Amino acid sequence: MSKKILVTGNTGYVGPVLGRFLKQRHADLHLVGYDAGFFSHSLTGSDFLPEIVYDTQHYGDTRDITADHLAGCDAVVHLAAVSNDPMGKEFETVTHDINRAASVRLAKLAAECGVSNFVFASSCSMYGAAEGGPRKETDATAPQTAYARSKIGTELDLQEADLGDMTLTSLRFATACGMSDRLRLDLVLNDFVACAMATNKIVVLSDGTPWRPLIDVEDMARAIEWAALRETSNGGKFLAVNAGRDESNVRISELAEKVKAQFPGTVVEINTDAPPDKRSYQVDFALFKSLAPESIPQVTLEQSIERLRAGLEHFGFGDTDFRSSSFIRLNALRAHIDSGRLSRDLRWGSL
Repeated sequence: MSKKILVTGNTGYVGPVLGRFLKQRHADLHLVGYDAGFFSHSLTGSDFLPEIVYDTQHYGDTRDITADHLAGCDAVVHLAAVSNDPMGKEFETVTHDINRAASVRLAKLAAECGVSNFVFASSCSMYGAAEGGPRKETDATAPQTAYARSKIGTELDLQEADLGDMTLTSLRFATACGMSDRLRLDLVLNDFVACAMATNKIVVLSDGTPWRPLIDVEDMARAIEWAALRETSNGGKFLAVNAGRDESNVRISELAEKVKAQFPGTVVEINTDAPPDKRSYQVDFALFKSLAPESIPQVTLEQSIERLRAGLEHFGFGDTDFRSSSFIRLNALRAHIDSGRLSRDLRWGSL
């Protein structure tokens, strides 16, 4: 694949795994990274800087990206975002500005620059409170948070935008999990594994009943590869598709038990007094399977747990208070802001 692909948000959780995956499969690929650098310093056990697989690396705010950055690109993979519910709650206005307004601006700019494929990292969280079985792409959405609202809002704006001949794929990812060179521990499976390793106790903050679909970060990369190369004839000019697999729809309590099974002696503690978590949804992944049969997820939940354990052991993880650490993305942003390095609208100041 002699192509040039720009990846925004590439020095976060997904970018290192994606870059390595693409380069291993396409040696002649020219890979360009563009990132604000909020979490670039948050390496977890990597023996080298993962961005060495990127041929070019730019640092900048996605709200300021220019046509020069897109010159000659065949595809854009847009990962950059205020990336979870707690951050979206604390920075709601900025979440709209970065996740929605800047994303739509970037897609329009990419179309003007002749980019063939645009991949938007969306989220199944837009289904929110969803009873009555797995949700298909044609079902109603019920976003419960600013983050989820930003994703469905962006999809709606992109569907209405004039993007010329550009093929656009909105990958509605299941909840991410798995090992990365920049691990996040504010993701449910990753949190449970860290709990088991550090304390021999998995603390479930909800009552354990909500449903979640999950997808390993390697399988996210697999789906992104497909979307970056997708022909318009396979799914249409604009495609919003659930990315994951049916077998990974699990209740939170069941997920905790899967982790416990790989950590003998671990206790699962469920907060039975917790108020109901409205973010509960199962997802139907039949459309993705039909369109991308060679790119459906391959990593089981058990394998994700094994890889997380190996990765955490590699860098000597044992922090019993990790939920207060920089492995939680909101904590990292707060530290930047408290130091004066970053403004409340998430722009760098004096370093």
